[in-house]
Amino acid sequence: MTLDNDTDLEGQIAQWRAYTHRRRELHHTDTEELEDHLRSRITELTESGLRDDEAFLIAVKRMGSLDTLSREFAREHSGRLWKQLVLPGEPDASTGGHGRRELPVMVLCATVAALAIKVPAWFGLDLSDDATFYARNLGLFALPALAGYFAWRRQVGPRVVAVLAALFAVGALGANAYPLADDSQSTVLTAIHLPLALWLVVGVAYVGGDWRSDRRRMDFIRFTGEWLIYFSLLALGGGVLTAFTVGTFEAIGLDAEEFVSGWLLPCGAMAAVVVSAWLVEAKQSVIENMAPVLTRVFTPLFAATLLAFLVAVAWTDNGIDVERDVLIVFDLLLVIVLGLLLYAISARDLTTRTGLFDRVQLVLVVSALVIDLLVLLAITGRISEWGFSPNKTAALGENVILLANLAWSAWLFLGFVRGRLPFTRLERWQTRYLTVYAGWAWVVVLAFPLVFDFA
Repeated sequence: MTLDNDTDLEGQIAQWRAYTHRRRELHHTDTEELEDHLRSRITELTESGLRDDEAFLIAVKRMGSLDTLSREFAREHSGRLWKQLVLPGEPDASTGGHGRRELPVMVLCATVAALAIKVPAWFGLDLSDDATFYARNLGLFALPALAGYFAWRRQVGPRVVAVLAALFAVGALGANAYPLADDSQSTVLTAIHLPLALWLVVGVAYVGGDWRSDRRRMDFIRFTGEWLIYFSLLALGGGVLTAFTVGTFEAIGLDAEEFVSGWLLPCGAMAAVVVSAWLVEAKQSVIENMAPVLTRVFTPLFAATLLAFLVAVAWTDNGIDVERDVLIVFDLLLVIVLGLLLYAISARDLTTRTGLFDRVQLVLVVSALVIDLLVLLAITGRISEWGFSPNKTAALGENVILLANLAWSAWLFLGFVRGRLPFTRLERWQTRYLTVYAGWAWVVVLAFPLVFDFA
């Protein structure tokens, strides 16, 4: 067995290991056990005269599909899975004392997040009268507590903690140090972009500081999709709770609206940010399949909608309206399309061949690319007529960033569908592009107010 063969074989085993890590039913120890079996079979096959690549393929084939293995492990370890669902505080053998503290630490972080949004009120800043202050600082109430939760859970070192603290401090300075008027465009842009920038800071804590790892960044993308589902479910439940609270107290002559608007809604929303993350971590084996299912449902629908829109544009020869609100709607549409693409990539089984869904995704990406070009034409038209402003410059930059992503994604997807490029190239492109989003969000928060004279 040569050095090159060893390297190739280890690379194939590493890819197989990364794939097993996506099966949340399989614990780390389960993966190690399966890898031991895999290596033993490879050794047996190579000793019988097969080459490394032949031995690897046959060994994987004989072990069966991971979906089957996952189901077998789920049945075998049903007690462990059930404990994950209903007894989050009960220690798992694999986590020991760390697992016993999981629930209290989550409650502490959620409480800190809930109380953080009440701190400005102690200094005379009212949630209603000073709404722009709360909007600018929205990302600073719950996300530090969430980052702290993951820093504790991943047991990150002091250097990572210092980096996280420094980034949140920079975010606080960017939101509050500039003399921005309440109605300035920079205020609105800060309110939109600072939570995005800080969410990616949370990603650094989520991956335990290992931000250079493509696999860990893909894990964070997967986590983000599942977190959105949990947060939406909690928001729906919170809405029902709010309605019952107001209605029941009103029935006995007490007005609960002040408590609801001043405490229940803001504190509950901030706490839900942490609770949703804990639910993803603790109960991921239950809901984790929802996000891929939703992605498979909405990807064809969005692809059909975008295609219908492009056909309508070609049929009527009408361009996109240059009104700002219309352009914002299109930008949101493109962001949703990008989210669908990201999550579909993160959830794809690397061992399956290309199929109809991959081609639908390619249609979705190409359609979004054409629409992004039309939006860019509309934005440049507004800029040539009215000049640069913070809003128009931010929109221009974001659409150029999306255009670059979609164009290269379409090329990689085409190569994958034609069987000329591996799917991992597309994965690496998307995970590494996260740094571009983070960089742009920080530029908008920190540099735009200075460039546009705090307009």
